[in-house]
Amino acid sequence: METRELRYFVAVAEELHFGRAARRLGMAQPPLSRAIAQLERRLGVTLLDRTSRGVSLTAAGGVLLREGRAAIAAVEAAERRTRRAGPEHGLVLATKAAASAELLAKLLDRYAAEPGAVPVQVELCGIAEQGPMLRDGRADVALLHLPFDDVSGFDTETLTVEIQVAIVPAGHELTTRAELTLAELAGSDLPMARWPDGAGSYRPGPGPEVRDHAQLLQLIGLGRATTVLPDSVRQNLREGLAAVPVVDAQRVTTVIAWPPHSRSRAVADLVRTATAL
Repeated sequence: METRELRYFVAVAEELHFGRAARRLGMAQPPLSRAIAQLERRLGVTLLDRTSRGVSLTAAGGVLLREGRAAIAAVEAAERRTRRAGPEHGLVLATKAAASAELLAKLLDRYAAEPGAVPVQVELCGIAEQGPMLRDGRADVALLHLPFDDVSGFDTETLTVEIQVAIVPAGHELTTRAELTLAELAGSDLPMARWPDGAGSYRPGPGPEVRDHAQLLQLIGLGRATTVLPDSVRQNLREGLAAVPVVDAQRVTTVIAWPPHSRSRAVADLVRTATAL
């Protein structure tokens, strides 16, 4: 199969309409229909059921949609990585905004002092965005956090393991406590904030939905929410906020991750520097 054929099929399978798929691809419908029919003949299976009521995927079509998306993503990732493989390009490191700030600063300073170090572009990501950037080739290496981020398919090295803390408004009664439990935090007057996909929160809770850390911290400062975050956030906690250890919260493991097929000397040097810290 050619990547062109896969792109044609994925467009039809996602739209379930030849006309809309043709417009999306910027081509006429007849050659698109012929290309899909030719693909079916070559594979020896029916990929799409066509009736007067519309188009639907067969079981074989469902398999090719999943595999085709993965194949197209792999080709696009290979293209991005190849473009950056020249000596004039550096590394792209993806990390979650407001996370592991001290570790990241030390890593960048230490690596920059290494012989043969290349420029490192830091991409500050939203919740759970680092992994996808690493998978699709937009990043060469990433800092990920277990148990929240998916590290399947990556090579990793553990950098830190830390407790978690509740972030509450300064002056709140909880700040008089040396430590808390999750149950005690849930029983307070501060509702647990929640992310759209549930990341970053142990339970749905009645709190407001947040999209990024800036919004989250502002709501906490206003006394409208609370959350549980890794202890390292203390280093950059803004005025008006306080942190209280949560003794039964799951520990957070920060890892440095890279694609297992990477043969980049620069990636290897950056990983070596990170583990040496």
